[in-house]
Amino acid sequence: MNEFIQFLQSQSGKLLEQTWTHIHLTLLSVALAIVAGVPLGILIARKQKLAGVTLGFAGVMQTIPSIALLGFLIPLLGIGPKPAIFALFLYALLPIIRNTYTGIKGVDATVREAAVAMGMTRGQVLFKAELPLAMPVILAGIRTAAVINVGVATLAAYIAAGGLGEFIFGGIALNNTSMILAGAIPAALLAILFDFLLSRAQKLSLRHFRWAGAAAVIIFAVSAMVPATKGKLLAGFTPEFMGREDGSPGLRRVYGLNIPTVVINDAVMYQALYEEKLDVVSGYSTDGRIRAFQLITLDDDKHIFPPYHAAPVVRKDALERFPELGPALDLLAGRISDSVMTYLNYRVDFLHESPAAVARGFLEENGLYKPSRNGKKGVVRMGSKIFTEQYILCEMYKILVEGNTELSISSKTGLGGTKICFDALTNDQIDFYPEYTGTGLLVILQEPLTDRLRDKDSAYQFVRSRFGEQYGLQWLQPIGFNNAYALMMREAAAEQLHIRTISDLTRYLNTQKD
Repeated sequence: MNEFIQFLQSQSGKLLEQTWTHIHLTLLSVALAIVAGVPLGILIARKQKLAGVTLGFAGVMQTIPSIALLGFLIPLLGIGPKPAIFALFLYALLPIIRNTYTGIKGVDATVREAAVAMGMTRGQVLFKAELPLAMPVILAGIRTAAVINVGVATLAAYIAAGGLGEFIFGGIALNNTSMILAGAIPAALLAILFDFLLSRAQKLSLRHFRWAGAAAVIIFAVSAMVPATKGKLLAGFTPEFMGREDGSPGLRRVYGLNIPTVVINDAVMYQALYEEKLDVVSGYSTDGRIRAFQLITLDDDKHIFPPYHAAPVVRKDALERFPELGPALDLLAGRISDSVMTYLNYRVDFLHESPAAVARGFLEENGLYKPSRNGKKGVVRMGSKIFTEQYILCEMYKILVEGNTELSISSKTGLGGTKICFDALTNDQIDFYPEYTGTGLLVILQEPLTDRLRDKDSAYQFVRSRFGEQYGLQWLQPIGFNNAYALMMREAAAEQLHIRTISDLTRYLNTQKD
């Protein structure tokens, strides 16, 4: 608890800023959904033939995975608040349209007949009879939309729109529980607060709702017309990179690198760089999109990034239960170089081959492939993080284990970031997963980065020893490649600006200030 309180105190400024951003994203998207959704609900209540199509469209929008929808919007709206607000607007439509439709249809027919008999026009019937009676149902839809959007708005951090998701995803990546809670607790409180305030909104008149909706449209239109800043480089760093000593803090300390930065998820980061929405990103040195998108990695001339050699981390009790597991996994040791891993990733990311096909092809080319024995001796639970390289490695390990032993593999891939995989391993939910020495050193063990630990062999021996002592886990032999952090730029842009190293980038930024 003390650690959490200290974190809140140290990050109070950023927490307030991101909370306000979260509120802004939620309120504006819901207000826009009210402006569009309520009239649509009224329309389909009047024209029954349109109801199925309209509700079906709104339903489909809500079923699209959030991160996929955000990714689709980047080429159209760029990165930042605009695509986030538009996506949240789409997610809020269904409950508002559906409840408006239900509320209007639920008004007793005798009420309408009485209003018409009193000489009311069609508009008067709507505003003086139907909407007042339907308002409790409509407000219930708005409350639902607001609560949904508070949760979905955390994903805005994926596309550099800010919000409390920056703390949540950064905490997951950095194995920092205090950081996760700093984002999750305010988000939950905001959902409760919005629901309470909207429950009191029944006392407001229709005029108030019309003015609120009009103001929201004006604000959105003005923000959409604000031109982007030109002439300055913009960096996109992942939540993990923003908080790690070998990430943004280390770059500022070692290189004096001070570049305007937005937080973005690596799933859309490369696309944003390729689409020229970003100029510099924190990438991974063996990522296949380097080749696919014609990027270059800037030389780390002051050696801030430690080695990130990949190796399987296994529970010792699993190795004791299945003595043949270790030798089978070590068949891959030393087999994959940096360039080979980059090419394998490229085949999946850009050529759209399946990880299973790429893995099998590599093993066949290197004489390591054996068909599965369909063994019944035991089941080994294998996990992975949620990116291409891990999927490929896990497919290789599955083939190696099932082809060389009587064991079978139960795959639990795509578990998310380091914290999720490591917690699953230590809590006996999986038996092994591929990890990286730099991540083990800085994220899990949270060791200070010394000159000795920048050496790949020293780093490996250190994490191997400490993992065994502290967690009862065994690092097997390294696979061979080093998937280190790297700063990346579009090759054409780097050549135009004569930037080849991180020091070159720092000098260029300093000249722009003068």
